[in-house]
Amino acid sequence: MHVLPATGSRIYLPSGHFGTVKYIGPVDGTANLWLGVEWDVSNRGKHDGIKDGKRYFECRVPNSGSFIRPSASICYGCSFLQALNNKYVEATHGTASQEKIVLGSSNGAIEVEAVDLDKIRGKFANLERLREASLDNEMVSTGNDPGEILSTCPNIRGLDLSATLLSSWDVVAMITSELPHLERLALNRNRLKPPPSQLPASAYLRLSEIQLNGTWTSWEEFTSIAVFMPQLRIAELGYNGLTSLSHAKISSMLSRIEILNFDSNKLEDWRHISEALKLCTSLQRLILSSNGIGTIPPRDSHSSPLRGLKVLSLSSNKLHNLHDIDQLYEWCPQLETLSLAKNPLTEANDLSGSARQQVIAKIPSLRILDATAISAKARSDSELFYLSFVAKTVPGRDEDKMKEHPQWRTLCMKHGRPTESTANRDGRLSRYLIEVKVHQCPEPPAGHFTPEMEGGLIASASLRVLSTMKLGLFRHRVMKALGAGKTPRNSIYVWLRMGDDTLVLLQNDDQELGWWGIENGSHIVVHIAQPN
Repeated sequence: MHVLPATGSRIYLPSGHFGTVKYIGPVDGTANLWLGVEWDVSNRGKHDGIKDGKRYFECRVPNSGSFIRPSASICYGCSFLQALNNKYVEATHGTASQEKIVLGSSNGAIEVEAVDLDKIRGKFANLERLREASLDNEMVSTGNDPGEILSTCPNIRGLDLSATLLSSWDVVAMITSELPHLERLALNRNRLKPPPSQLPASAYLRLSEIQLNGTWTSWEEFTSIAVFMPQLRIAELGYNGLTSLSHAKISSMLSRIEILNFDSNKLEDWRHISEALKLCTSLQRLILSSNGIGTIPPRDSHSSPLRGLKVLSLSSNKLHNLHDIDQLYEWCPQLETLSLAKNPLTEANDLSGSARQQVIAKIPSLRILDATAISAKARSDSELFYLSFVAKTVPGRDEDKMKEHPQWRTLCMKHGRPTESTANRDGRLSRYLIEVKVHQCPEPPAGHFTPEMEGGLIASASLRVLSTMKLGLFRHRVMKALGAGKTPRNSIYVWLRMGDDTLVLLQNDDQELGWWGIENGSHIVVHIAQPN
């Protein structure tokens, strides 16, 4: 007879699947007992708790449930200290003073004798000195008797309990309340019951960082548990299927949050996000990558809730209009670091060629764009290019230009007005853009530019770029132009053709193109190494 778990218990199967027991009992038309399980990975399921028209249990994610028989192969987990000892304490080998060990880097070919390894094992077994503990995937399901954890490992500052069999915040509190110095806690890829109304006051007293990625924790549940975390500064809630940030529990805790990570959710409404975070008055960094955001609406007359934001990631969204950047600056006037990669406005289209220059010009406070620092010269060139672009594309009075480009008047005061006649000449734009010819070769070149390279042995392309562009960013542009956008950057080798047809390998990605001597009409040879 198998020992049956309690409803709500977490389980792990040898196949690698985690689940939560939602039902224990008979199923009509069958004999003996079944376990109704909601699986963490929904494609493991077959239904959402309904069998032959009868509901046995509820699933949070549709079609993530199924029935299984109780079995000895099902893992229900272990205690915190058992997992800690299994991970960090190696059994001593007794009286033998010499042991043979195999060097790991030799693939079993080198065997040496070591003396008194038990002394080393004893030092590592001193869990009182442990400051960082990772029990990721170690099947922790319970705490220990009161006082045991405190007496064993009282000095842990950082603890990773991701992908365990913990089932509730009460059980987590049993562990953390005995770790008085705990500052960082990772609970990624767990499934915890909604937090209770009361928890021990000591459970999260010094916690400053919490990770809840892939836990399906709602914003309401997070704010409910964060009430018990008076020192919380950093919170990660990525991959949780969030569609809104509604029903937050109002508390002073939110005013202390400095970093929020909502990567890969479904938070598509910028105005809703901003309004929901109005209590986060200390917010400095916000991650909204891969949320489906398609537009940044104009800010209303009220003060922006995100006015203090310094770092923002909007990569892999659906932004396609550069006017969104003007509006973004209204919302975030102190923004210093911005990620926009993999949005339509930065990908291959009519806007992408000058998107970087325009974004830099539209956000005066910006220092880093897509992980590349903006030098003083790059900013100046971008702003001059932008002024020329506006003068060329928006005819008429300054008021007309200001409607389309709010930074027009400020930049004119900084750099002077471009004359209409100058702006209407192609030479005005080419003053800042250089055209570079790129040739892709199947093999690394022998050291000299040959006539065969002129047309590109595999492919060739012409790129118009600023001479202030960093080589690393130029490398990325080359990859996109040659249709190799997913190739690792360190697999792209770039040579510059010199005046005597010799080729010089360019390696320092932090240097600008102009520093390398790349100018209008330069020839670049590229080889893309194939993975082994």
